[in-house]
Amino acid sequence: MKYTVTYEKISSKDILLVGGKNASLGEMIKTLSKKGVSVPSGFAVTTDAYWEFLKANNIEKELRDIFKKYNRKSTKSLRETGKKAREAVMRGKFPKDIEEAIRSSYREISQKYSKKNISVAVRSSAVCEDAPDASFAGQFETFLNVSGEDEVLKYVKECIASSFNDRVIAYREEKKVPHFKFALSVGVQKMVRSDLSSSGIMFTLDTESGFRDIVLINSIFGIGEMIVQGSVTPDEFYVFKPTLKKGYPAIIRKDLGRKVKKYVYGKKGGLKEEKVSENQATKFSITDEEILTLAKWAVIIEKHYKRPQDIEWAKDGETGELFIVQARPETIHAPRRGNKYFEYEMETQKKPILTGIAVGEKVGKGKVRVIKDVNEIEKFKEGDVLVTKMTDPDWVSIMRLASAIITDEGGKTAHASIVGRELGVPTIVGTEKGTKVLKDKMMVTVDCTKGLNGRIYKGDVPYLVKEYNLDKVPSTKTKVMLNIGTPEMAFRASHLPSFGVGLARLEFILAEKVRVHPLALYHYEKLKDKKIKNEIKKITIEHSDKKEHFIKELAEGVAQIASAIYPREAVIRLSDFKTNEYRNLVGGSLYEGEEANPMIGFRGASRYLNEKFYPAFQMECMAIKRAIEVFGLSNISVMVPFCRSLEEGREVKKRIRKEGLKKTKIYVMAEIPSNLILAKEFGAIFDGFSIGSNDLSQLVLGVDRDNALLSKKYDENNLAIRRVVSAFLKEAKRINKTVGICGEAPAIIPGFVEFLVENKVDYVSVNPDSFIQTVKKISKIEKK
Repeated sequence: MKYTVTYEKISSKDILLVGGKNASLGEMIKTLSKKGVSVPSGFAVTTDAYWEFLKANNIEKELRDIFKKYNRKSTKSLRETGKKAREAVMRGKFPKDIEEAIRSSYREISQKYSKKNISVAVRSSAVCEDAPDASFAGQFETFLNVSGEDEVLKYVKECIASSFNDRVIAYREEKKVPHFKFALSVGVQKMVRSDLSSSGIMFTLDTESGFRDIVLINSIFGIGEMIVQGSVTPDEFYVFKPTLKKGYPAIIRKDLGRKVKKYVYGKKGGLKEEKVSENQATKFSITDEEILTLAKWAVIIEKHYKRPQDIEWAKDGETGELFIVQARPETIHAPRRGNKYFEYEMETQKKPILTGIAVGEKVGKGKVRVIKDVNEIEKFKEGDVLVTKMTDPDWVSIMRLASAIITDEGGKTAHASIVGRELGVPTIVGTEKGTKVLKDKMMVTVDCTKGLNGRIYKGDVPYLVKEYNLDKVPSTKTKVMLNIGTPEMAFRASHLPSFGVGLARLEFILAEKVRVHPLALYHYEKLKDKKIKNEIKKITIEHSDKKEHFIKELAEGVAQIASAIYPREAVIRLSDFKTNEYRNLVGGSLYEGEEANPMIGFRGASRYLNEKFYPAFQMECMAIKRAIEVFGLSNISVMVPFCRSLEEGREVKKRIRKEGLKKTKIYVMAEIPSNLILAKEFGAIFDGFSIGSNDLSQLVLGVDRDNALLSKKYDENNLAIRRVVSAFLKEAKRINKTVGICGEAPAIIPGFVEFLVENKVDYVSVNPDSFIQTVKKISKIEKK
């Protein structure tokens, strides 16, 4: 029998001998090290040793007797069973040959790295762990910074005992895995000195939407266990795989985390918590070069295993080297069968009583049960909404019973997020005050259907669910594209079989990501208002050059939208904020006056040509240029809004080219009567048109669409609108120019999409939640 085996002698075929985690580490050392992927060495205590240990101490019989009394529906029974089982294991002693094998293997790894009593990580590695449909991630015990033969032996036994942790027992029940069928191996791996540097996790897909073309990397200072606790928010990076493979430095998004503390080595072994200095906390924990290296390794690992991966990495502070310390199959999105798409619609006008970061794409409802301490979990009943400060692996036994989970703390990679995602339980983390606002027995509805914007409503709020089989969505001659407002929704919409993005709005990115008036950033050093300057400083903390804040946030938002449908076209409408909307940004009052009717005021093309505003337009062009040239997103086109005259059109196009967008397609919004009347002339300037039915209707009918008194007179289906659009479409066809329409009119106005198809519109662009119904409607019309 083999009681220990070094990683260099292990492959993925050895799962029954060394468990999933160890088999993966050995496989990577054997096959991927030659491709540049670095994995620290170590050894596995085999399943042979596990069975021999149980047999020598007659433990299995005792365990079976303990489990005969186990009631899976009782939390109290679970805790009693787990406690007795672990005590039975810990009473056992290693047979001499197993003990000597472990001691000998530990001495060998110490000698390999020329150190006496090298510091190691001791991790459980179950045979059923890291399976494609059941990860067991975080269920078993891990012990870090362990040194000395006696300590290694002690923690190997602790790992074996963790096979009967309460959470493991509950998870096995959930996944219908027999308790005594599979053995446990233990991995002993050289520690990477990430306590002196940084570490994290990464996925080869987007964990919320399942979008597979990105690598998502999370990074913190110190040892990585701090991430899953949720007490820090990690730095987050998205790397776009298709253009990364073409050689582009495709880091399409970088978000600075809240890394206020970290784990470092304790003097007597183990870990201790330490504060991160304020200066260090405001810096990214890894460099762009390291982000790209990790992303390339993730792509190599995913390609080797032929499925999406969940990977742990660490950087050694002594040598500066990066290492992969674990890789396992991603178990939430990858195993899903069928090409299904769900739409949720909340039937309420009420405001949520609480918000946070949403995990998953479902709605949950039930009575609140606030549990502030894990020792109180016996109070929890199946179907309750679990509300707590933060969870850890000891909470899993009740998390699986919850209709929804709400926490005060944590981010997308916190323990509650990971488990909620895997169990399919709607989860909202980072509410900050959930345990204070929500009271026991209060009925709540938990909405996770709007991207990251999690919303909690008081009461039983009704909602509609529509399920679609995307394989059965018909094809159409008329192209159907998407309107995308928020970058976060783009990845979810990527699953829809659209022809691309017909309208990407920059306004949400400006309001939610940039938040500061572009000219306040451009003239930051000259600002005299200290209050505004301090507010800008807080928002732009990662940038000394405040202009870079604008360019970075805008470029990343555009890139996230364009990457979601790559290589299909993404039409980015240049900024179309009105004066009152620009004024609402931080510092906006310094640069914006007040207009009686902003709808027909200083907006669109006229802004880009104004010499005072021109620096802001230059930064906008720089952001789009970065998305195209640095990130490699060649599918981006731009669209000019509210272009009143031919002179404006020619000059705006000239300036766009001057700012570096030399080959980018340039469209114009057909939303002013002059655009339609002079279709031939505007067509000679631009590459195509997109009808903006909202503004067109107000200008043809002379109705201010912001004026509630005139709302009944505002009608996009008015005969006058139909006539000018029909004539325009005929003229555009005659001059061979593409024409689409970007708005909800085709989706919501009866008969309007029929009118457009009959008049041979090239495409309609609608919101994602209208997409499938619009496609079906157009398919029926075309068949007639």
